[in-house]
Amino acid sequence: MPHYRLSCQNPLSGFLQVQTFLENLTQPELFLQLPAWRPGRYELQNFAQKLQGFSVVAPDGSPLPVRKETKDRWRVDIQGNPRIEVRYNFYARQMDAGGSWVAPDFLYVNPVNCLLTASGLEQEPCTLALDIPDHWQIACGLPTTAAQTLQAENFDHLADSPFITSATLQHQAYEEQGHLFHVWFQGACQPDWEQILPHFRAFTRAQLALFETFPVKDYHFLNIILPYQHYHGVEHLNSTVITLGPAEQLMSPTLYKELLGVSCHELFHTWNIKQIRPQEMLPYDFTRENYFRTGYVAEGVTTYYGDYLLARSGVFTADQYFQELNTVLKRHTVDQGEQHLSVADSSFDTWLDGYKPGVPDRKVSIYHKGCLAALVLDLEIRRTTQNARSLDDVMRRMWQEFGQPGLGYTEADYQRLAEEEAGQSLEPYFREMIFGTASFEPWLQAALDYVGCTLHKEPAALAYESVYGFRLNPALPTIPVVGYVVPDSPAAAVLSVDDELVAVNGRKLENGNLQHLTKGQQKLEVTLFRQKTLQTVTLSPGPQLFLPQYSVRKNPSATAEQQENFRQWLHQEFREPVKVQAATVV
Repeated sequence: MPHYRLSCQNPLSGFLQVQTFLENLTQPELFLQLPAWRPGRYELQNFAQKLQGFSVVAPDGSPLPVRKETKDRWRVDIQGNPRIEVRYNFYARQMDAGGSWVAPDFLYVNPVNCLLTASGLEQEPCTLALDIPDHWQIACGLPTTAAQTLQAENFDHLADSPFITSATLQHQAYEEQGHLFHVWFQGACQPDWEQILPHFRAFTRAQLALFETFPVKDYHFLNIILPYQHYHGVEHLNSTVITLGPAEQLMSPTLYKELLGVSCHELFHTWNIKQIRPQEMLPYDFTRENYFRTGYVAEGVTTYYGDYLLARSGVFTADQYFQELNTVLKRHTVDQGEQHLSVADSSFDTWLDGYKPGVPDRKVSIYHKGCLAALVLDLEIRRTTQNARSLDDVMRRMWQEFGQPGLGYTEADYQRLAEEEAGQSLEPYFREMIFGTASFEPWLQAALDYVGCTLHKEPAALAYESVYGFRLNPALPTIPVVGYVVPDSPAAAVLSVDDELVAVNGRKLENGNLQHLTKGQQKLEVTLFRQKTLQTVTLSPGPQLFLPQYSVRKNPSATAEQQENFRQWLHQEFREPVKVQAATVV
């Protein structure tokens, strides 16, 4: 039974001291493996690069021979010792929902970052002891078996159970269908529990109604609220870590909306990816890439439901939901990647460059394109069945037929269930929206029409984007540097990414005046620096508008049937009730 211990001699150093005790050993040699990636982020992260001072010792403290076999695998000569201790320091200075962080006043750890396992002992029960002050609380999905000690069923269970511990944790809980849901906050924030708990209850209740049963006994929302702007969330077996900021704005409309959205999203993952898992990831292999092509299900469907269920449960108004949907549209259309790589192939390539901007126009996001694809599929199933079936039924069957029995699903399984619920072939949808590079526009427009909504397409607000086809780099707000160029646009013939624009038609660019100097102009003489060399190029308007803006809106002319379809879909009335102003008594 492996035993782990974490301590910290100097929190300011950023290093955690990690000890692993392995007992009842009989083999002549042992292989130790540190994970190379973590669930929820499908790329190699090579956590071994954060280890320092790796050693293995016998019970008497004498060192044992160790040889590194791969970047994160070690071979140990046991030399007949039935018990060994592995020691190293881990640099815990990654503050996001998938990292680990040590500070004088709190400790946050994702065990998958820093704990290793021994070959052959992966399925053994294990414990994790924390060397922390007695008065600190521990927020974690694992049970506590002794003071400051967590118990896990096996290494995967431990690796998938992050924790926060401090003396300043804020905590409340609510119960739904016999399951306890814990909400934890760490940070200098003031959560309004009277507002938070009813909203969390609402979307939790909606998810439980959709899937009918819950995969785990209890659940923990582990929120780290930071003193600066931040947004990230990662799903786990019976918990999620969410990092947000700035702390003083937690209950502001903008940041609170983000808290609700990411919390609903991550809870949905408790079924979709933690239990409903692709065949290629059952079980996880932490030593290498686990290639899979169904990220559009794991993340795309979850992104759709993360906002949609907030509207369906009454937490969001329809307008608030459309605002979130319009943000997805904006992010999806930031470039022309949809024309070059399908969302299924982009799922496979998360292991290559899925979490970086990458080269221009190469791929799509499994979150954004996957969300739009899920919306289209949901409304298409509703249309073909006159609202008798929906994507809810597909996901419920995914849970019942694959998640509950512990079976991995394939692309073909997902398509089969979708077609069975739709009552007809969905081959054109899967060929174009999932496996192809067709535009999303006709599919989404047709889907929205069923519920009395329209997809609006308007020129970009900035003239140089719409007329000439280039966008500035938003990371350099004070310097006009080209960040993106639309292929086959006027800009594509004369501009390149990273060009630093100096002047337009003889006028110096300063104080954000590029829009003013380009609006309504027929020809631009642009002076720029390219690789530190001054040049002048000429830009003329193209035959079409580039970088359009998309938005979803209700159609004022929607029929009664369309309005009823809207109500069936969003569980809200198409037309909001008119507020009657109270009469003034004189």
